[in-house]
Amino acid sequence: MTTTSTDDVFSAVCASPVGPLTILATDHGVRAVLWPDDDPARVTVPEAPDRPDHPVLSAAVVQLGEYFAGSRREFDVPLDPVGTDFQRAAWTALRTIPFGETVSYGEQAERMGDRRKARAVGAANGRNPISIIVPCHRVVGSNGSLTGFAGGVDTKAWLLRHESELAGTTLPF
Repeated sequence: MTTTSTDDVFSAVCASPVGPLTILATDHGVRAVLWPDDDPARVTVPEAPDRPDHPVLSAAVVQLGEYFAGSRREFDVPLDPVGTDFQRAAWTALRTIPFGETVSYGEQAERMGDRRKARAVGAANGRNPISIIVPCHRVVGSNGSLTGFAGGVDTKAWLLRHESELAGTTLPF
């Protein structure tokens, strides 16, 4: 079952070291974090008037700023993603991957109860609308290689290096 919403969606832009991020939110939580050249097939973007003063958006901008400054490792801003039950389960599982660490798609699938669903997990992660806050960048190929990422593989590498340096962990690539 796919969750849908008719809630009003608002936007704000957050400057970051990896480029400007457009954040979409409803009164319930963050709906999406979009990259400058985001694939429109990944996230359906409704008309979203600019509302940087919206409480969810202002909290998201502050928390992303703290993440990039190195003072935040987990996000607690409310979320309101739209997706199928399986996608939402995969996105929930992403939030359990510790800051500075990586897992493979197979490991994520195993954490969700069935290692054989690694490809389905990869597809769900590819549709993750809330990049960084829901850390799909922490999932790598079974051999430790960097695989697709909505913000680009170079950005994925930057995010992983940023976290690894702060956490004192070793990267698989």
